[in-house]
Amino acid sequence: MAVSLELRKAKKDEQALKRRNITNFSPEPASGQLTKVVSLTLQEIISGVNTSDPDLCFQATQAARKMLSQEKNPPLKLIVEAGLIPRLVEFLKSSPHPCLQFEAAWALTNIASGTSEQTQAVVEGGAIPPLVELLSSPHMTVCEQAVWALGNIAGDGPEFRDLVISSNAIPYLLALVSSTIPITFLRNITWTLSNLCRNKNPYPSVKAVKQMLPVLSHLLQHQDSEVLSDTCWALSYLTDGSNERIGQVVNTGVLPRLVQLMSSSELNVLTPSLRTMGNIVTGTDYQTQVAIDAGMLNVLPQLLTHPKSSIQKEAAWALSNVAAGPCQHIQRLIACGMLPPLVALLKNGEFKVQKEAVWTVANFTTGGTLDQLIQLVHSGVLEPLVNLLTIQDTKIVKIILDVLSFILQAAEQLSEKENLCLLIEEMGGIDKIEALQLHENPQVALSALNIIENHFSEGEESGAILPALDQDHEFLNGLTKKYQGPPIPKPRSKP
Repeated sequence: MAVSLELRKAKKDEQALKRRNITNFSPEPASGQLTKVVSLTLQEIISGVNTSDPDLCFQATQAARKMLSQEKNPPLKLIVEAGLIPRLVEFLKSSPHPCLQFEAAWALTNIASGTSEQTQAVVEGGAIPPLVELLSSPHMTVCEQAVWALGNIAGDGPEFRDLVISSNAIPYLLALVSSTIPITFLRNITWTLSNLCRNKNPYPSVKAVKQMLPVLSHLLQHQDSEVLSDTCWALSYLTDGSNERIGQVVNTGVLPRLVQLMSSSELNVLTPSLRTMGNIVTGTDYQTQVAIDAGMLNVLPQLLTHPKSSIQKEAAWALSNVAAGPCQHIQRLIACGMLPPLVALLKNGEFKVQKEAVWTVANFTTGGTLDQLIQLVHSGVLEPLVNLLTIQDTKIVKIILDVLSFILQAAEQLSEKENLCLLIEEMGGIDKIEALQLHENPQVALSALNIIENHFSEGEESGAILPALDQDHEFLNGLTKKYQGPPIPKPRSKP
């Protein structure tokens, strides 16, 4: 039997890696007042930052920041090539001049929001240690700008993320989280923490994750949608890995709250909370059981019918990984009313959603009992599966053939195969399967050939006439033996 259960990891995310600060006014760090920015030419800026006069340094740095903050086509490359970064890094250390520190941090934030090469120039200019120092600045605007700059550096990739972590930024960032800081500042901290959780090859260190998880659990109780969104994205990165890493998040007890957030009307919260729960059910059966106990399956049916196909796809992907579990998990899936919306997606969903629904059916078929297979067939799953045999996606066609073969073998165990064959024939399935014998992919062609030879060949039966199907085409009757075919490998594989 070729059907093999697969737990499949998610492939992408939808959160900003880097962000540029494009405000044209700057708050004066000591007072919070907004001051208009002075305009200078690039040559005047270069001259100004290289003087020893603090006022000229400030004016030139502020003018550079203004250039870097323009909404379209900021001259990041020009500023880097002008050699300004070392001086800007020096200004970060100028504690008697918080306004200068602030403008320098802002300029470096925007350079670090550029290409990897531009971020690298900021790192090689020595910016990380003084930026970490500024996390303790008594001036909140300076401190917040340092948080933002470090977030951009960490967002570039695992190498710079780990440089920020090894510079001991995490304890300082966590110490800033309080109920008294402005919401904009808290959003920046949360986003920077999410970038410190981001990326794999390698993943962030276990020690760093242990440091961050308690505060992320705390932030998950917040009411602000941006804070919640970035916290959920952070948790989605932390659960996109080994079972041990998934376990770190599961053990914090956040799953009931994540399930609540899966019902959010705000897409920026719903998407990453659903992704995180989807990642969790790629883990062990125990971890999946914790997700089920937290109420995940109570929320999934409404997400399978969500107006946005991207949410339908994520929900069906999560469901496919629940269906990859033991028959007890499959029973909960049935009990929570998952089969009707699943069949509806197979019939009418966008193709990317239909593919996830096919995976769900394949995993269900592999792990379910005969009684559960009966319920699956009764739900109307066969017709949309047969209709999908004409698609161009070879892998999905092969999976559908394997599912049909598995169900036909199960029907044979119950002496119901002839009824099932008649049903498949009425749906036009035999013609489609016969056509696939000529498929360019040899595996598809062989699977189709085997189904025709084993189940639809003339004279195969002994001649006994089995009871005809009733008008509802109901197939199989309530036995609860699990079909024991050849052993089926259960790899926990990534696509």
